[in-house]
Amino acid sequence: MELERLYKALNYQFKDPALLIKALTHSSFINETRKKMESNERLEFLGDAVISLAVTHILMDKLPEAREGEMSKLRASIVSERGLYHIAMDLGIGSLLLLGKGEEKSGGRQKSSILADALEAIFGALYLDAGFPKTLEIAKDIFSHLIDDKRKMAHDYKSRLQEATQKMFGTLPEYRVVEEKGPSHRKAFKVALYIEDKFIAESEGNSKKEAEQKVAKEGLNWIKR
Repeated sequence: MELERLYKALNYQFKDPALLIKALTHSSFINETRKKMESNERLEFLGDAVISLAVTHILMDKLPEAREGEMSKLRASIVSERGLYHIAMDLGIGSLLLLGKGEEKSGGRQKSSILADALEAIFGALYLDAGFPKTLEIAKDIFSHLIDDKRKMAHDYKSRLQEATQKMFGTLPEYRVVEEKGPSHRKAFKVALYIEDKFIAESEGNSKKEAEQKVAKEGLNWIKR
C-alpha cells in the first residue's frame, strides 16, 4: 500500500489512518465525488501552526547563539510555500493525494500550493494522532537538514545572487577577473560583476572565490535597491 511508504518516510505509523487519508484529501475530490468526507482544509489550518511551532523549537535548540531576527528569517523561509513544497516532493506526497479529475488534469499533483497545504495537513494529523512531542521529533528529522542548508546559503552570496537573477531576469550573473596583483604567494584579485552584460560592481579579495563572494554581495544589494 502506498501509505506504507509515507509511514516509512515519516518513521511513524498512524493509530488512526483515517486522519492521514483526510490530510491527503483535496477539496476538489469532495466537490466532484460528493462523498461524505471532509477535505484537508481544517487540518491544514492546524498544521500551519504546528509546523511553525515545531520549526521554532528546532531553531531555538540548533542555534543557541542566533538572534531573533536571524531565526525569524530562517523560519519564514522554511515554512514558506516554496520550502514546504520541496519537503512534500521529497516525501512523495503528490502521488498520494486524492484529487478531483479537473485538478488532476491541470497538474495538481505538482502544484506547490496543493503540496504545501497537504504537508501542513499531514502535520495537523500527526499532532492529533501522536501529540506534539512525537510530532516535534518527526519534524526534527524532516526539517533539520533544510535549516542547515538555509544557514549555509545565507552566507553564500553567489548562490543567493544566482537564484535572484534567475528568478528576476532568467539569466545567470557573470564574474570577470579584471586585475591580478601582488606576489604569487599573496595575490589579490579584482572581480567585476555583470548581469545581462551590464556592469554592476567590482570587489577585491585574496582569492578569486573571496572576491566573487564580495562582489556577489554587492550584486544582491543592487537588486534590493
